[in-house]
Amino acid sequence: MKLSGRTDTGASLEAAFAFLTDVEGWERAALRRGADVTRTDKLKKPGPGMTWHIRFAWRGRERELQIKVITYDPSGQLTLGFDGPSVEGQLNVELVSMAAKRTRLLLQLEIKPRTLAARLFIQSLKLTKTRVQKRFDARLAQLGADIEARQTGAPGGQA
Repeated sequence: MKLSGRTDTGASLEAAFAFLTDVEGWERAALRRGADVTRTDKLKKPGPGMTWHIRFAWRGRERELQIKVITYDPSGQLTLGFDGPSVEGQLNVELVSMAAKRTRLLLQLEIKPRTLAARLFIQSLKLTKTRVQKRFDARLAQLGADIEARQTGAPGGQA
């Protein structure tokens, strides 16, 4: 299943990339939501090859994912791959500078099932694709607003 969307934010490309690559902030956000996040690489600075093991409860079951940074380009490209027992996929983020303090965020998410149960679940999502896409777009708009809030110093937070 593929989802894609875009949003514009009133922040510079550098500020948007810094927000999206704030590893500690994303780890804290996941921990606040009850996930167990463990960094599994030994890299000293952010870049390709960073990896995490994440465990979380979703739909009444314990889930696990391995996440790996595939592309890390401060000029506006970020790609994360994720891999779990029942699904695998990739998240592509592209930032396009439209002006000094205006950036377009393009996001593409692809999820592939590995098990029959995951295949059935993804098929049910495809049947409600319009609703799923609306929720995806709303979340992406909120991410853009959070990036802008951090740029301006207004109250806002990490996703």
